[in-house]
Amino acid sequence: MLEFVFFDRRPRQRFADFLREHAVAYDELEDDETFIVGIPEDTADTLLEKIEGCYEEMMAYNQALFEAEAGADGGHAAGVVVNLASGKTVYASVDPGLLGRIMEVVTPEELGEVVNAIVDAVENPDGRPLCHRADETD
Repeated sequence: MLEFVFFDRRPRQRFADFLREHAVAYDELEDDETFIVGIPEDTADTLLEKIEGCYEEMMAYNQALFEAEAGADGGHAAGVVVNLASGKTVYASVDPGLLGRIMEVVTPEELGEVVNAIVDAVENPDGRPLCHRADETD
């Protein structure tokens, strides 16, 4: 299952509407902080590109909603989605200024790769030096 994570119900609903319009089967999950839509991993590449484009638009919509609401109440918050090996998704709070600076130089996908590597290292500790681990993968 490919998962798309949202932080507001409104963009998730628009995304689900898009999937229905394109006859894509999906599941919806949610926890205290996120709203997740899962689609089959075997979704055709051409359709998947359209879905990913819609997801990017919904992330921009989500950001606009967040900024509008944060501006209205004077609050500022930011975070990163963390996917645990158990399948649970949690939201790590991050200083908005720091996250903004990070996002100026890396894509959301690249940040996700870094976060996933950190999660893997925490959940599966390996005390060996990196150079010893790299030798095993060659």
